[in-house]
Order: sequence, then C-alpha cells, then structure tokens
Amino acid sequence: MSIRVMLVDDQALLRTGFRMVLAAQPDMEVVAEAGDGAEAIDQLRATAVDVVLMDVRMPRLDGVEATRRICAAPQPPKVLILTTFDLDEYAFSGLKAGASGFMLKDVPPSELLAAIRSVHSGDAVVAPSTTRRLLDRFSPMLPSGPGEPGNKELDRLTEREREVMMLVAQGLSNGEIAARLVLSEATVKTHVGRILTKLNLRDRVQVVVLAYETGLVRAGGGGGGAGR
Repeated sequence: MSIRVMLVDDQALLRTGFRMVLAAQPDMEVVAEAGDGAEAIDQLRATAVDVVLMDVRMPRLDGVEATRRICAAPQPPKVLILTTFDLDEYAFSGLKAGASGFMLKDVPPSELLAAIRSVHSGDAVVAPSTTRRLLDRFSPMLPSGPGEPGNKELDRLTEREREVMMLVAQGLSNGEIAARLVLSEATVKTHVGRILTKLNLRDRVQVVVLAYETGLVRAGGGGGGAGR
C-alpha cells in the first residue's frame, strides 16, 4: 500500500518538484496539495493522508500552527517540517507542536524519501546531532522554568530511565548511550520505549523537548536539577 503524502507549501514550483520526486516512487503517491496551513487543514477533513510535508512560513496560517492543529486531531497524519533555513526557530516550534521530523528543503531526494518512509513507520527523522544543536540554540525560547506537571511526569520513570532520557536529550544515539552506561543497544532501546510509553510521547524528538522543558537537561547539554 502506497504512502499517501500531502504537500503544503506556498510556492507552487517547489510543490511541483517534490511531486515529481515522489511520483517516481512505487510506494508513494501525492494525494493532496495546499498553499497554506488553513487549506491543508480543510483538505485533511476529506482526504486520507499518511505524511504531510509542511513548509513553515506561509500566508494565512503558518506551518507551526497548522502542525499544532493537525497533531491535536484524533489519529493525525505524521508531519515532516521542511524549511529553507537550518536551525530555524520556527521549525523547532513545529517539533514542539508535534511534528515527527525536521529537514531542509535542499535535502537530497534520496534523504527526503528515506525521511518520509521513516516518519511513516513511526520513527523520528531529526538526527541526534541536529536535535542537540536545535535545542542548545532555542531552548531559551521555551516557556520559562520547569513546571510542576512536567516534574510529576518524570516521577513515573525509574532512575535508569531518567538517566537514559537525559542522554537522549543530550543528543546521544542508542549506541552511544549503551557505551556510556555499559549496556547493550537492545537494552537501551527497551528503556527508550518504556520512556515513550510512560510519558505518552510519540518519538525521541518529543523526549528531548520534554527533558528541556522540565529542566532535566539545560541548554548546552548539561543535566538540570531534576537529574537522578
């Protein structure tokens, strides 16, 4: 079954380019296009979509607010944020709003296709190094101070799970975490899965955002007062 993709960008020429790339794939089809976030939301009411390729800066309704509204709906499609500018604060806001990934518009076609497939399968497509750079730069823009609800959420974690979460938030891959804690990668993967389940998070991108918002990790990669 093909991955049903929606293209959301106010530049028709870019949508055409993306459509041509996706149309050449046997496992993908473009089922809808929109020139802004409001149009995308309207089309989603009538069209079944698996993955939305979402531009950030658009008229009427930007990609961040559109992503927030889409991800708040029951059984939403996955959203992959596309932006012209690396480390764009709007793209980070999109991740906070529920997007499953962040990529640049000039990404090679092979990487874009791989990202769509990864997002569709439930993975996040922001590399750990990119996640860390994003949060080191933009975590000061988060709401000030860790809130009580966030700290209560972290209380659900075991000491080891909190330790793993801190390392995920610092941008380490599962392999790097395994080496740091002298665990197998399979064990780390299990811990990450339990963290996602306990905190009702979709992917490791949301794990990172929550770790910063609750103060478990501070900007710059250090542990916060909520450490183990």
